[in-house]
Amino acid sequence: MMIGNKYWAKRGMSLDSALLEGNQINKEYLSKREEKKVDKEACKNEASRSTLMFALKNEVGGLVKALQIFQEKHISLVHIESRKSKRRDSEVEIFVDCNSTKEDFNELIQLLKAHSTIVSLNLMTSNWMEEEELSGVLWFPKKISELDKSSQRVLMYGSDLDADHPGFKDNVYRKRRKYFVDIAMNYKIGQPIPRVEYMEEEIRTWGMVYRELTKLYPTHACQEYLKNFPLLTKHCGYREDNIPQLEDVSAFLKERTGFVLRPVAGYLSPRDFLAGLAFRVFHCTQYLRHGSDPFYTPEPDTCHELLGHVPLLAEPSFAEFSQELGLVSLTAGDEDVQKLATCYFFTVEFGLCKQEGQLRAYGAGLLSSIGELKHALSDKAIIKPFDPKTTCTQECLITTFQEAYFLSESFEEAKEKMREFAKSVKRPFIVHYDPYTQSIEMLKDTRSIEKVVQGIRSDLAIVCDTLSKMNKYFGI
Repeated sequence: MMIGNKYWAKRGMSLDSALLEGNQINKEYLSKREEKKVDKEACKNEASRSTLMFALKNEVGGLVKALQIFQEKHISLVHIESRKSKRRDSEVEIFVDCNSTKEDFNELIQLLKAHSTIVSLNLMTSNWMEEEELSGVLWFPKKISELDKSSQRVLMYGSDLDADHPGFKDNVYRKRRKYFVDIAMNYKIGQPIPRVEYMEEEIRTWGMVYRELTKLYPTHACQEYLKNFPLLTKHCGYREDNIPQLEDVSAFLKERTGFVLRPVAGYLSPRDFLAGLAFRVFHCTQYLRHGSDPFYTPEPDTCHELLGHVPLLAEPSFAEFSQELGLVSLTAGDEDVQKLATCYFFTVEFGLCKQEGQLRAYGAGLLSSIGELKHALSDKAIIKPFDPKTTCTQECLITTFQEAYFLSESFEEAKEKMREFAKSVKRPFIVHYDPYTQSIEMLKDTRSIEKVVQGIRSDLAIVCDTLSKMNKYFGI
């Protein structure tokens, strides 16, 4: 699925305008959530976990006096730590985890601020502040089932085609597109993807594209692509005379990398598309481009998805990279989502890499386009080194080949650069994906962080046990 950047570029609109358009419904969700907020008076009497740190003058009895304030406000201490201040030898820092009502906690803060021995105070987290903290963040799915909401927010195409679309005047094609729209709109995460009986013309179009592209892959596609493509022919029915079913491909990907496909009716906003990646869900079209021009499509179709994206989604390192981009996007602002989407466009869609000294393509937009794949690896193409800080300002084109392509020395290098770039994205909090519940956890307090740490400890225990056995039996 190619996110909506190219469509808006075609329209002469900036990606920023597209983001505002695509996020309009997000704002409606925020409005609805505001209407459903729990009564504030009731919240005042509800106890919740809070964390704070304050610095005391290092003097006898200072901590006792401070803790008396907690006792007077009937605030229960769950955990307390002290350490020598890193700022001044004359101070000591106190970390406190406690349970309290919102009203009592507010009074505690005021009393601590007024306490003569307290030098500084820092409120770290408070669970009852969640609604206030999130009020400026656009809605994003927190459970995989909530992708059904964002998946229906199609920006363009679907069954409504532009006048310059090759199938605009073809009533049969438009009716067929309506059939695929209905499948996507009625689909729910977790259901089997409906199987489609493709028409002869659709199979013929697929066959022409498949035949010409597979001639180029041995000399133009990256090694990871070439490794996975034969597996798709074996397990998913990739053939010139057969269009693979999304359900079969989705099952294959789930076994390989945990990714699944979800049918979609057309373009999604960058925010909604990237959100799917956070759950290892790839929004995938099921319809074919118009047969009158099999080597051109103004929109993503199943040729683009199955031939361009899927072989690399079957690669574990690429799948991990895609999910990381999605997770970063969830709580990012519009400007940063725009930058992430543009970097996605020039890597996952149009990226180049070097392997064994040769230029190779790993971008799905190239690997599904005969003409542009040849052009990108020719002497005529302008190739620049991939640097997210500059790449994110490059214009995305649709009516012509890209003005420039971005090269990474290796796919691993591209991943590391994107990880570093992601650190600059402004986010009110970090999120973590729980693969067991297929949900997003917001890391805003010690409890949520502690849960992640426990998972890491468990994994490390397995690694240590394995190394111990290898040492015992193999002397490694």
